[in-house]
Amino acid sequence: MKFKNASLLLVVLAFAKAYTSQAQLTNNKPLIAADSIAQMHWVDSVYNSLSQKERIGQLFMVDMFSNKGKAHEDHVRNLVEKHKIGGVIFSKGGPVEQAYLTNELQAKSKTKMLIAMDAEWGLSMRLEDTYAFPWNMTLGATPGNTSSYEVGQRIGEHCKRLGVHINFAPDVDINTNPKNPIIGNRSFGEDMYNVTDKAGAFMKGMQSTGTLACAKHFPGHGDTDQDSHKTLPTVDFSAERIDSVELYPYRKLIKEGMASVMIAHLNIPSLEPRAGYPTSISHKVVTDILKTKLGFNGLIFTDALNMKGASNFSAPGEIDLAAFKAGNDVLLISENIPKSIAKITEAIASGDVTEERLAYSVKKILMSKYVVGLHEYKPIVISNLVKDLNTEQDDVVYENAISKAITVLKNKNNILPLQNLETKKIAYVELGDDSGDVFFKELNRYTNVDKVVADKLNVLLTMLEKYNTVIIGLHRSNANPWKSYRLKQHELTWLYEIARKHDVVFDGFVRPYMLDQIKTTENFEGIVMSYQNSKMSQEVSAQIIFGARDAVGTLPVSSGLFNVNDGIKVKNVKRLSYGHNPSSVGLDSRMVAKIDSIAKYTIDGKGAPGMQILVARHGKVILDKTYGYHTYNKKSKVNESDVYDIASVTKILGTLPLVMELEESHVVSLDDSISKLDIDLTSSNKEQITVKQMLSHYGRFKPWIPFYIYTLDSLTKLPLSKYYSNGPQQGFDIQVANGMYTNIQVQDTIFNRIKTSDLRKKLEYKYSDLPYYLMKKYIEKHYNKNLDELTQNHFYESLGMNRTGYLPRDKFPLNQIVPTENDTLFRRQLVHGYVHDQGAAMQGGIGGHAGLFSTANDVAKMMQMYMQGGTYGGRQYFTPETIDKFNTCYYCENDVRRGVGFDKPQLKVSGPTCGCVGKSSFGHSGFTGAYTWADPEEEIVYVFLSNRVHPDAGNRFIIKENIRTNIQQIIYDSIID
Repeated sequence: MKFKNASLLLVVLAFAKAYTSQAQLTNNKPLIAADSIAQMHWVDSVYNSLSQKERIGQLFMVDMFSNKGKAHEDHVRNLVEKHKIGGVIFSKGGPVEQAYLTNELQAKSKTKMLIAMDAEWGLSMRLEDTYAFPWNMTLGATPGNTSSYEVGQRIGEHCKRLGVHINFAPDVDINTNPKNPIIGNRSFGEDMYNVTDKAGAFMKGMQSTGTLACAKHFPGHGDTDQDSHKTLPTVDFSAERIDSVELYPYRKLIKEGMASVMIAHLNIPSLEPRAGYPTSISHKVVTDILKTKLGFNGLIFTDALNMKGASNFSAPGEIDLAAFKAGNDVLLISENIPKSIAKITEAIASGDVTEERLAYSVKKILMSKYVVGLHEYKPIVISNLVKDLNTEQDDVVYENAISKAITVLKNKNNILPLQNLETKKIAYVELGDDSGDVFFKELNRYTNVDKVVADKLNVLLTMLEKYNTVIIGLHRSNANPWKSYRLKQHELTWLYEIARKHDVVFDGFVRPYMLDQIKTTENFEGIVMSYQNSKMSQEVSAQIIFGARDAVGTLPVSSGLFNVNDGIKVKNVKRLSYGHNPSSVGLDSRMVAKIDSIAKYTIDGKGAPGMQILVARHGKVILDKTYGYHTYNKKSKVNESDVYDIASVTKILGTLPLVMELEESHVVSLDDSISKLDIDLTSSNKEQITVKQMLSHYGRFKPWIPFYIYTLDSLTKLPLSKYYSNGPQQGFDIQVANGMYTNIQVQDTIFNRIKTSDLRKKLEYKYSDLPYYLMKKYIEKHYNKNLDELTQNHFYESLGMNRTGYLPRDKFPLNQIVPTENDTLFRRQLVHGYVHDQGAAMQGGIGGHAGLFSTANDVAKMMQMYMQGGTYGGRQYFTPETIDKFNTCYYCENDVRRGVGFDKPQLKVSGPTCGCVGKSSFGHSGFTGAYTWADPEEEIVYVFLSNRVHPDAGNRFIIKENIRTNIQQIIYDSIID
């Protein structure tokens, strides 16, 4: 026996190489550890300590469920304690339960056991409360192999955290049969080179963590139409075809260090001449082909021996012995382990199986145990287990993978990405039996999309008549890769009929084999394959449709009218994308919890009843959250679609872009004096003030004029009847608030008071609303349209800012409008759906300085457009030069920090920012509690919307506590890259 051990040690040493870590495995000898001499001493020591029965026990791996109860657990405990089995393959259950059982069983085991799982797309293949990564078919659609490596690596980390040493993955079957009932989405596709490359990357990623990979199902289960769990499938290919195609991945992966291989239960006459003889017990397949011809030296597993493809062939015990004699090392899920141990013992006693044969497999198993660290076994730490198995890093990897996978298959007239949103009237129709709610919600981040539902086709077609673009989503269950993926016949009819009458983008959240149902694409403008109906797939697909991300995926299989590797590259058009994690853009993920804490502190301190906060970096929104309620009665929670009065942020979202447009068109110059604006200011004390000066707040204007006070009775403080009426009537058609209307005389009075107002004596910085009253008058006169119509037509509709505008009661339900102050001085009511600013209210709610309502998402769109040099959604609104012209501090030397319209960082200690932003940054704040800031240097957009003036405008909590800039400081403190 000493001679045998020494011989094996010499073989080991001959193939050993130098490594930097124990997790790395030698390519052609994948079970040799870096410290190979110590490894073999341990292997020999353990082997010599085992009786023959215990050595035979090492060959067996029993299945265990952590949710089957005590009787099942006792059965496994008995096998561990009495029969000294070598391993456990865990199946259904939960991670914490599995961890407890693993620790218990390892404590009972004389020789620590190999723990295995089927976790092809993550532990969630078997366990609740664990992470599900994209299926292999989805990864097969990605360009390059990075995503496959990253997914394999994350799955490996999860396995390691849960005490799992071997993952029976990747599936390297080349799925050339669309009707394959058991492989399908588990395969990387039909192209053997793509399958091999993706599987190799997956393997390397997983094995880099110390988790052993297992290629399956040898020699190839991809072209069968039967399930080996239920019968013995037949593969009728020639040996030459199998060698050149099905074995191609194994040949390459073996060279690259695949640790183990699983043998399938298949009937392949060209490889095994005995009729109906399973490959899993074929010496020709296991030993002659895999071990000898392909030179594989890793662990060899049978597929589960209780599967009908094997168990129908021979009785328990007999099938195990046959599998061992064929060359398998580990006998997986034997139907009767005691009987099988007895059979192998008899075979050794009779000389049918040699001691050397037993030692060969057992020592390979022990070598594997050393490689995975069982020679220094430590129990699984239970605390934080579920949290560790569901991390932000997992989300980042999933997002990257699905973003690369989604495939555009048709793009007639470049309908994708959807642009010119002002011309689009878009409907969404949901097909399938699973939810598309996430997809629908995500579509609405970009523009208004209506969901149209009907039970009958004729009714549906009538309802769709007012739409020119229809997005149709096919949503089937994402629970596992075997779920149904087909269109029902009536759905197929609906699809064709809708496409016949409308521009249609069809998006399939199912496996790509669904495409073989589509016999013509003549009337389809766009076809997108999104592969899975997961939350992230729905989000990312919507973003690709609207051009927030590139489409780069290619079909991993042929189906219907489409061929493998088909895919149309579609470039993004610089729209914001969503659903990202902070770490994906170089921010510390702890930022979110800190912002949450400040939001809670603000609400608890009655600084505001609620708020919306958005943070984006590099064009990716990594925080878009709502907090609290509309009011302190806590009846209406703040939603992302709720609109806030953004007060003076109106200046840079409403008036300023129209001024910039006019300046870029050479209608207005920043150096023009007010007298040139044709608004009857000639001969006034303001006629020589330039546009640049007044929009930089360097024109000696008074900060504001309380216009409303002049319209109240000096004694009763009630509105004077000559200025207001309780309802619309002749001469009183300008609505100020609920039950309060004013007249054109008030408009004239406002202008005249500005015109005749005194200028401040000293030329210095002083913030003032008054210039924006004047710019409003000029712009509306120039276009003969009001600011509401102009901003919608020139910007908001095409930008997809459908939740932004003046006069919100005309656009949105009241329960989606956040109220502001309970005004006891002027309007004597809760201001709800009307502008809070009194001057803007007296102008009918449309002011140049205030009046806009918006969401954090919409504000971010325009700020992103500014930051991107004037471009967004494929449209150039301004040249970069125009942006720079208005984002310049012209009077910094005179202690004026402002740009033209834009606020800028403070010049001294205090100011509008945290003091941590770049000098090129810009933004604005609003009296109601609004704030937004964009920083081109760090590519950060930050939006904070609240109704801090509810119910009392005297509430200065947010201001005193520096809430908005403290959050900004947190964002910048979180920058790690």
